[in-house]
Amino acid sequence: MPAHAPTFLTAAAAAIAPHDLEPTVAEVETRLQALGDALLARDATALERCAGELQRALTEAVARFSQVARSGSQVPTALRQRLVRATGAVAAHRESLSRATAALDRAMDVLMPSEAEWVYRPAPGRAFGPARRGSLHA
Repeated sequence: MPAHAPTFLTAAAAAIAPHDLEPTVAEVETRLQALGDALLARDATALERCAGELQRALTEAVARFSQVARSGSQVPTALRQRLVRATGAVAAHRESLSRATAALDRAMDVLMPSEAEWVYRPAPGRAFGPARRGSLHA
């Protein structure tokens, strides 16, 4: 690697100052709010779109925070805490969606039981063909 490479990387990492993280965190919070609204509205199309936008915003935030950290600058505590809260909210949304999905699955099982289980289930005692009495006796 050329001798000037570390200087270039340091200069690139220093391109983002800690105070430049504010818009990045605000974007994550905006996308998180949009996702929450889509969840409340039960709008599957908006939910999918908002989830993708939030994922991109979080990826960008992690990249920017990493750049600031690599440059040796301190990330402001308030911004770090906001990003941590946003990450916690993402986890809460994920858990809520998981519970809702499980409840929907249970409701669907009650409303629409699978008949295939009854059609293809062998009759009790007939799992191994007709009974052979005395086949174990010599």
